[in-house]
Amino acid sequence: MKIAFLGLGRMGRELVVHLIDAGHDVTVWNRSPEPAAVIGRRGAHVAESAAAAVEGAEAVISAFFGPDVVRDVIIGGSLPFAPDALWIDVTTVSPADATEFAAWASGANIRYVHSPVIGSLAPARAGALGVLIGGEQDAAREARKIVALWADPNKLRILGLPAKAATGKLVANLALAVSMEGLVESLRLGESGSLTPQEVLDTLGITTIAPIAALKGETVVAGEFDDTQFSAALLAKDTHLMLATSTQPLPAVELVAGILDRVIAAGDGEKDLAVIARA
Repeated sequence: MKIAFLGLGRMGRELVVHLIDAGHDVTVWNRSPEPAAVIGRRGAHVAESAAAAVEGAEAVISAFFGPDVVRDVIIGGSLPFAPDALWIDVTTVSPADATEFAAWASGANIRYVHSPVIGSLAPARAGALGVLIGGEQDAAREARKIVALWADPNKLRILGLPAKAATGKLVANLALAVSMEGLVESLRLGESGSLTPQEVLDTLGITTIAPIAALKGETVVAGEFDDTQFSAALLAKDTHLMLATSTQPLPAVELVAGILDRVIAAGDGEKDLAVIARA
């Protein structure tokens, strides 16, 4: 297929390579030129504008920081989508955002599918991400053939409406945020009770937060957060989407959101989310 890929942040750079390796004709665009140049050397065409990337594309994939960028680039960008083009948005957005984008796409004769991913850079590179798909049945079926390139088949979920896929992604990131705070507090409690960090991590290995302890435990203990797999700024944006979406209290999310806001204010927003241990 002729595919346009818009947005080459950390995750976008991993996903687009799967399209290139699968033999698709890929054109990329990014607001800052350096990431696009890197992917160009990998085998993609590099467009000077989002409009140039989208022109003639059968499918357009967007992977942006958040819903405001989607509105700026896609909704307000007057992009020359081909009639009946497939738009797959990977961006983490709220269910209300996904509903808005679906309505806009319908009015523009575009088939919209919201397909956020669950996981970090290593599983993205390995084609082992969780993937959610929300959209009209035929469009979702076509989108699945594309997003399956970076999905673990056992972690691919069809959720029908775009809003449900958006909610599913927020639920997944809520689990990440709260379990990360659980890891940090477990290490603090262990230290207070004379356990070594390794003893705490060994104990957590037989608990319900074993996965996050294995993934981030050594990072927290080392206090080195520059190897960013999922940035604090991204998780902060997502926690605020959770709070805006939920009709019921989310006190644990409110706690983590406040910590993340302090991390960003301290200039550490681009560090790995484990940097909340420093706050």
